[in-house]
Amino acid sequence: MTLLLPPLARLIRSAEGVGLVATARQDPPPLESCERRHCASSLKTQSLTLTEVAIVASDLDRHRRLLEYLAMMAPGTPLRDGFERILRGRTGALVVLGRNKIISQVSTGGFALDVAYTPTALRELAKMDGAIIFDWEDGRIVRAGVQLMPDPSIDTVETGTRHRTADRVSRQSGLPVVSISASMSTIALYLDEHRHLVEHSDQILTRAHQALQTLERYRGRLWEVTTRLSSLEVQDQVTVRDFALVAQRLEMVRRLEDELDTYVVELGTDGRLLTLQLHELRAGINELRCLLERDYRPPGSTGFGLVGLQHLNTNELLDPLTVARDAGFPNSVHLEAHVTTRGFRQMAQINRLPSYLGDRLIEHFGTLQALFGASANDLQAVEGVGESRARVIRDGLVRLAESAYTERVSQQLT
Repeated sequence: MTLLLPPLARLIRSAEGVGLVATARQDPPPLESCERRHCASSLKTQSLTLTEVAIVASDLDRHRRLLEYLAMMAPGTPLRDGFERILRGRTGALVVLGRNKIISQVSTGGFALDVAYTPTALRELAKMDGAIIFDWEDGRIVRAGVQLMPDPSIDTVETGTRHRTADRVSRQSGLPVVSISASMSTIALYLDEHRHLVEHSDQILTRAHQALQTLERYRGRLWEVTTRLSSLEVQDQVTVRDFALVAQRLEMVRRLEDELDTYVVELGTDGRLLTLQLHELRAGINELRCLLERDYRPPGSTGFGLVGLQHLNTNELLDPLTVARDAGFPNSVHLEAHVTTRGFRQMAQINRLPSYLGDRLIEHFGTLQALFGASANDLQAVEGVGESRARVIRDGLVRLAESAYTERVSQQLT
């Protein structure tokens, strides 16, 4: 029996189960393999301070560990079925998920079982006083009716006997411990010195729908500022502030996506429709983030990128200057300083143009403005560009220029 399902696998499987196909014609085309490798490597080379790296890494590890256990206890899983049976029976329970030397040292009494886990077995064993030791990796209940005696000097803010024991055992052993309250009808997970309440699906869905509506509004605003940036790029009038405004929105959208990913994991089988909506809304976002970094990364820079925005608090994220600094622009550069795009994102919007050819064109001409000034013969000097493809590229560049002009007129009228 496999109880632990990584969050990403759950998202993929639930999407595949309903034949999900993402289409978003207004978004940039998907990155091909070479661009994906470039963006992945750029994330690895972006540098924060050692302290910031340690904080971000530890937070990510804790969050990933929490998501794994929430996925294991999500609605529709065997473990959640067992917990729900205990709640309906109003007996309460204390369940240790895993075993190690410390658990053996703090455990006294009880019965050695070593039986296969089933929801009904967990329910029946919970009728006895004492804790249940469940080795989820092997899918075996190894002990039941156990009295746990953790170190009483471990600080805890819990008041109930069962909750205090669960908190202390989790802190001392490093293992997750679940406390099921009969009087409150709640399931609490103690993990990494934190208490996480495992809520009912309807409570999670209410918050998830609010977050989804917020994501829709943020995404709409993101495409507005991105369209404006495209117009300014064609006119070669981009400033650091314009880049920062798009970076702000991308980070806001990313944080909402992370929150919704957590809801999807907690909902389990009840989050199917939420998964579909989230998958559609996030189409093109990662590609936009990677292309934006490639367009504005200074030559030879290894510390430029949007990953530096992840540790900013809300007030810092709303400050364009702070965003520009943490993205990698030098302290000497002010918000109204002119910056030039290389044109990767614009080239990705030209239909029927492979990404590798877009890269070759950018590398050959250097900037987007140089591409606009190139003739058909100039374009054919690039390897892989023939007469017909040169016409496609020229037509695409003309459409980009016309779109920028239309956007400029629209802004003047408003």
